[in-house]
Amino acid sequence: MKGSKTRQAANKSREEEVNTEEKIKNAAREVFHKNGFAATRTRDIAAAAGINLALLNYYFRSKQKLFDIIMLETLQGFARSLLDVFNEETTSFEKKIEIFADRHIEMMRQHPGVPMFILSELRSSPESLIQKMGVVDLILKTEFARQLRQGIKDGRFAPVEPLHVLMNLMGMTAFPFVARPLLKQMGRLSDNQYDQLMVERKKLIPRWLNAALKAK
Repeated sequence: MKGSKTRQAANKSREEEVNTEEKIKNAAREVFHKNGFAATRTRDIAAAAGINLALLNYYFRSKQKLFDIIMLETLQGFARSLLDVFNEETTSFEKKIEIFADRHIEMMRQHPGVPMFILSELRSSPESLIQKMGVVDLILKTEFARQLRQGIKDGRFAPVEPLHVLMNLMGMTAFPFVARPLLKQMGRLSDNQYDQLMVERKKLIPRWLNAALKAK
């Protein structure tokens, strides 16, 4: 009986720890999204989570560490959902492009810290980022890539290396978020106006890319 109670107490303690970690991460996502990384203080996150600063520091050693964990989890979730879409056999190649553009842009609208996190990780440790995400190297082996190669073989698409298509998709969706301050200034746009441009791109990118791929 004593051993059983000890195990129950240990399980309960671990469950409470997991719940606290998730509460902190959920609060951090909201605060980072609202204030950005630079303007966020750990005490702001602690207050949003309803805990004291010492407890936050016990679970996460620094603001940077917490930010990196949240961004990596966001990327992992997105990459897994993207792989599911790209491997769906009943969805056309063109529809997959639409879904990618919509999901990628929406993910970065909801998590504006993601683009700079990716750039930072790619500069410091690209192999580590790819390994942590787990599925990136599988994308060029998906149904999406097979459909493109088949479309080229059938004469529907112009001959092109699948990696070029992926680069175009990633660049057309991600670059406007990386260059947001510059592009906003160039267009004399407010935050809301620029955000509306990003929403419009969800429909424009598939048109542009499909037109570029069309066999002449």
